Amino acid sequence: MRRAEIVTAFILGIFSIYLMWKSGDPPAWNPSIPRFANIGFDETGTPGSGFWPFWLGFIMLICTIWIGINWVLKRSPQSVSEEPFLDDFGKKMFLTVGGGLIGFLVMIHLAGFYGAIFLFMVYYLKFLGRHTWFLTLTISTSLPIVSFFFFDVAMRIVLPKGYLEPLFIPLYDIFL
Repeated sequence: MRRAEIVTAFILGIFSIYLMWKSGDPPAWNPSIPRFANIGFDETGTPGSGFWPFWLGFIMLICTIWIGINWVLKRSPQSVSEEPFLDDFGKKMFLTVGGGLIGFLVMIHLAGFYGAIFLFMVYYLKFLGRHTWFLTLTISTSLPIVSFFFFDVAMRIVLPKGYLEPLFIPLYDIFL
């Protein structure tokens, strides 16, 4: 447990530094803006495009440093624990859920976002959660439909459709 705490804090610290660095990139439409000019407020008083990612990454970095300090001083229960990070059940659940998420990401390429979310919800609700078929199919069907209307219709954010793209053409004709 002790090693897992510091390794996780280190990885999150590296990720937060990366996030801070990338949020300082100038906008693609105006590369003449100097790096990190967009992490503050602009002349109109509104936050720049990198404001929230930079400062949230900064807060996350401070938290990981604090975790590291507590680890060195052995102030947290995890920093003094010699127990393993994952027992056999924890490893099984990590692989089961993590494998499902990896399968979801692969299925986005094949079945698109909406088909992948349907399949993932069936896997998660029926096979991991052992819910009834009625509840499983109700949620698994309604979630992609609600997501489609939210992202594609209301927000006009087109998500990948994969090989299911022809099924969405009539919906685009109706709603867009």
